[in-house]
Amino acid sequence: MTYHPKSDFMRVMIERGYLADCTDYQGLDEALSTGVVTAYIGYDATAKSLHVGHLLNIMMLRWLQKTGHKPITLMGGGTTKVGDPSFRSDERPLLGPEQIDANIEGMKQVFAKYLQYGGGETDALMLNNAEWLDNLNYLEFLRDIGRHFSVNRMLSFESVKSRLDREQSLSFLEFNYMILQAYDFLELNRRYGCVLQMGGSDQWGNIVNGIDLTRRVLDNEIYGLTSPLLTTSDGRKMGKSQGGAMWLNADMLSPYEFWQFWRNTTDADTGRFLKLYTELPVEECERLGALQGSEINEAKIILANEVTTLCHGAEAAKAAEATAREVFEKGGVGDDLPTLELSADEIGDGISIVQVIVRAGLAKSGKEAKRLITENGARIDDQPLTDAGLMLDAAALSAPVKLSAGKKRHALVKLG
Repeated sequence: MTYHPKSDFMRVMIERGYLADCTDYQGLDEALSTGVVTAYIGYDATAKSLHVGHLLNIMMLRWLQKTGHKPITLMGGGTTKVGDPSFRSDERPLLGPEQIDANIEGMKQVFAKYLQYGGGETDALMLNNAEWLDNLNYLEFLRDIGRHFSVNRMLSFESVKSRLDREQSLSFLEFNYMILQAYDFLELNRRYGCVLQMGGSDQWGNIVNGIDLTRRVLDNEIYGLTSPLLTTSDGRKMGKSQGGAMWLNADMLSPYEFWQFWRNTTDADTGRFLKLYTELPVEECERLGALQGSEINEAKIILANEVTTLCHGAEAAKAAEATAREVFEKGGVGDDLPTLELSADEIGDGISIVQVIVRAGLAKSGKEAKRLITENGARIDDQPLTDAGLMLDAAALSAPVKLSAGKKRHALVKLG
């Protein structure tokens, strides 16, 4: 991109690789250069924790605040009751109000680590769209808001089109989602002077809808900015691993496993991830990302330490690195490894190694655990595990046993 921004925020977005598209580069850059800009990202409360896939956008809000602007984290207490159909092949399961509130509480823990909340000019705000969506009068909403939406245009959006092209059902409930998201932007502009919505590039259509609606109803100039939808260099969606979602809450994924996820970044992704997920200077990210051979491993450790420090604190990052060095370099058993505790009752006369591997989270099913063993991918106390019929009794677990799946995933099993 040849555009040279005046504002610090736009410069960071472009230099570090956060920017996919913007509705008006110059207009937004001008607004960012002349005063405090209030911007938001919306998060539907579909789980108790955010995951690594959300981290890119959380970092954008963090940079927004660091460059002198005001972030809003909008919790979708209202929209979660509908479910975003964007690029999904099926309808999301509908959650009840108690579950939605519990999920929001869990998600709040993460934001507080990345953003400074409070009453100051650039302090972040935590809002919930249930505040204005829960009490809408349907007829008034149709008349005042619905008339600004063209169904022809809504059908042309890629997220809707891709679903219809595959002849998969799109319920009227979900079809309303984009109207509600557009209405969020209108309300945030009206109530809080918010002039920028950010999100992943799959949200482009929803963001543009909100801009059009706000112009029509309030005649206000507002902006949209999207980030690229990240895939790793081997084509996987960012934030997903073989073991499932990489959660950001420590009670759903241990800081060690989180650290390990970043340590296992492929060589080709290391420099890019340092720019996106840490605050190290761009030149340093590029230098580290260009290292070759075994030296790139030190860059990955720096990446893992920086990202884990932001999410879980410096102590957790230090403990994870110490455990990893002990496990990998000295062949020892680290205190911080994911641990499965078994009671004497559970073990009885013996418990199958296949069951233990599954329960320790190293395989999703007995079938996968057996395949791991037959393909020589499993180790027990750093020795090859070749017998899928092995039974462990209480005597075998008198000292903790270390299980490994491949070179990078480990767990401890011990008597509880």
